[in-house]
Amino acid sequence: MPIDMSNVKVFKPEAEILNKVELLGKQITSDYQGESIVLCGVLRGCVPFIADLMRYINLDIKIDFITVSSYVGTESSGVLNIKKDMTEPITGENVIIVEDVIDTGLTMNALLSLFNERKPKSLKVATLFDKPSQRKLDVNIDYCAFSIPNHFIVGYGLDFDQKYRNLRDVCILNQPNK
Repeated sequence: MPIDMSNVKVFKPEAEILNKVELLGKQITSDYQGESIVLCGVLRGCVPFIADLMRYINLDIKIDFITVSSYVGTESSGVLNIKKDMTEPITGENVIIVEDVIDTGLTMNALLSLFNERKPKSLKVATLFDKPSQRKLDVNIDYCAFSIPNHFIVGYGLDFDQKYRNLRDVCILNQPNK
């Protein structure tokens, strides 16, 4: 069954996304010159972002993933439920948490606390989209492709009810209903 495109409109075309991701990759390469890094993607929405980002980083990298939830319905509780933890230790490593969207900051704050307990050499955050208008807790974002208003977006890994992840562009979904 084809994707129903009648409910979406293009917000960020693929070319614009890739241009920003390339710039982030070059900045990370510059910031960590002569070092190695661990990219830890927050599943599932980060998959296209982390895949493209690592191609633009000219350093020794490792990748790992973590799956967490902190939502009850559509609201973030700030309580981190680890569904799948990282597979490798990060003690003494330069770690960049790779996230698709940061909105309230509650999940990222909990992730930063968890990762800091594991004693990395350094810890930074990269996000494709930041929604500062939704922030409940300040978090430092080191690498941000786009700061956006509070739109419900899908595509490039972002979903609504597991749909639309495979769109190449990021689109605004009109009035999601379950």
